[in-house]
Amino acid sequence: MIEMVIEARKKDLGGFEVGRILPFHARRMVGPFIFLDHMGPAEFAPGAEGVNVRPHPHIGLSTLTYLFEGEIKHRDNLGYTQPIRPGEVNWMTAGKGIVHSERTDPLKRSTGGPMHGMQAWIALPDDLEETDPAFHHHGEDDQPTYDNGGLYARLVAGEAYGAKAAVPISSPLFYVHWELAEGVRTAPPPGKGAGGMSERAFYVVKGEIEVGDRTFGEGQLVVLEPTAEPTIKAIRPSTVMVLGGEPVGQRLIWWNFVASSQARLDQAKADWKAGRMTLPKDDDAEFIPLPETPSISETGTPAKPGPTHPV
Repeated sequence: MIEMVIEARKKDLGGFEVGRILPFHARRMVGPFIFLDHMGPAEFAPGAEGVNVRPHPHIGLSTLTYLFEGEIKHRDNLGYTQPIRPGEVNWMTAGKGIVHSERTDPLKRSTGGPMHGMQAWIALPDDLEETDPAFHHHGEDDQPTYDNGGLYARLVAGEAYGAKAAVPISSPLFYVHWELAEGVRTAPPPGKGAGGMSERAFYVVKGEIEVGDRTFGEGQLVVLEPTAEPTIKAIRPSTVMVLGGEPVGQRLIWWNFVASSQARLDQAKADWKAGRMTLPKDDDAEFIPLPETPSISETGTPAKPGPTHPV
């Protein structure tokens, strides 16, 4: 029933902690999900820096930012400036190249407050790796929800349970946020044997759940076997993210770049180093230089310690 369990690896980003979940040396992707981070939870003191990710580039992927608490302001070189708040979705498609920053608004820094959320990268299929970059924001009310008997669910992206989210995905996938009361039983979307997705997993954000005779808690990603149809029971109130989809093929990762070929990664490195990728016009006073040793290597495994991986 359970193929693998992956423990989030904690990384201190100076003021708050991030749990790196994917990629993992023994499991690089789940469907098209090639990167998954759990941000926080953290409580920023008044005047603290908060989130302060300088402009940086991406290729070959879509990023998905989803918050439980707090706020982050997104800026990109397409001209979009957009705060993201709990329950909302920022979906940014890098394609052939995009540059963005993610920061705490100065007013929010002055008052402090919580930060807690998830960030995912979704690898683009071969025929869309070089698509034009794009940005989409969807408010809390744009996403299908279900609330009954102690189970609250929001479909963040993709299709599941007969519903479809507003996010313009590029390949078959689902991404669901569950809030489970103690004792509630539920199930993930069906697997391969039942006509569903080939690859599925769930991540315990907080709380504790039971699958069969095993229990799982905060910071654990549980990868399911393709044909498994488990029942999940909340042992205590729990927040769980459920994700899956169809594989898009082998992908290489170097720093913020995802590609199906080494040549494309090398071109992206050269473009960023030479300044051929423009900065956001309202956030162009600084940027993250191309690192000599990225924190994600070409094989998708953690590399030697180096610059903190921006998101």
